[in-house]
Amino acid sequence: MQELVLIQPGGAAERDWAKQAENAATRREFEERLAECGLLAFRVARGVLRNDADAEDVAQEALLRAYRRFERLRDRRRFRAWLVRIAFRLALDRARSAKRREQRETLWSRQALQVSTEDIAASSEFQARVERAMKELSPKLRLVLLLSAMEGHTTEEVAAMIGVPPGTVKSRLFFARRQLAEKLR
Repeated sequence: MQELVLIQPGGAAERDWAKQAENAATRREFEERLAECGLLAFRVARGVLRNDADAEDVAQEALLRAYRRFERLRDRRRFRAWLVRIAFRLALDRARSAKRREQRETLWSRQALQVSTEDIAASSEFQARVERAMKELSPKLRLVLLLSAMEGHTTEEVAAMIGVPPGTVKSRLFFARRQLAEKLR
């Protein structure tokens, strides 16, 4: 059984009903106009972007914007031109954004390549200087420095390996580091 609802003239219920009816009429009108020129947004975007996937995204965004702002369109007969303008501007924005992104990524890759090349050159030059300085150290100091600083062994481990007291290892390590630092300056 259907329920009958009475609406008082001028009441809130009548205003709500009128608003719903107006929204439904606007939605129907938008759908009719969209049926006439719905693919147009895609074709315009495809013409600018030359990429189907991006054109689909832009067309979808253009249709969504047109739907949201349809009520503000003063002359509904100009819907086709309005939709073309929305799609065209969105496609241009997407193209500009892609171009900026490409330029930014190219710049970053160049900088990364340049920095890494400079770092490699500097690091290999520094490595050569360290090797020359290490060769100039006495064999006892070089051995302690290699085992302790380069290989990561503790003072006690180095002492056990070379058969000297830990205090001797500490003093040799101190002198080796100091001489190495002087030679690298």
